Amino acid sequence: MHETPEDLVALRDLLDRSYELGGVHLHEVITPERRLDAAGVVERLQGMCLLSLATVTADGRPLVGPVDGIFYRGHWYFGSSPASVRFRHIRVRPAVSATHLPGEEYSVTVHGRAEIIDVASPTQAGFRRALLDVYVPRYGPEWETFLDSGPVYARIDADRMLTFQMPPE
Repeated sequence: MHETPEDLVALRDLLDRSYELGGVHLHEVITPERRLDAAGVVERLQGMCLLSLATVTADGRPLVGPVDGIFYRGHWYFGSSPASVRFRHIRVRPAVSATHLPGEEYSVTVHGRAEIIDVASPTQAGFRRALLDVYVPRYGPEWETFLDSGPVYARIDADRMLTFQMPPE
């Protein structure tokens, strides 16, 4: 867990604000006992979590594709090639939505703006370390060379985040 106490407070506020903005149907499906609190979100989102990420085309169509999501300090991060369609979209239209949905019993959905970050920047040293902690054990030490070869990463600055879990029977 990389979140500070301040990160958890900000995440709690985002979750509460997002839920309050939900409509009748959302509140029928995501009842209070089906929501996760900030600590529960952080506990469940360890390591790499597959996200379905939606970007927006020039003519306003959503385009969805899978990305590796890393939840770090209360935000989703994801990477891709700098030449990817998704990063071409994000550079011009940074609005994104993403959902982590490992099964019907649990989901985390976020809507916001993608902010491209520089993982080589000293300000991103903690996130870079988190990436290495996830991927070096999986792919070996050469993954750090890959990281330095030019993939692009972005952080989702969320306007809304909604969680769902089926409580145990």
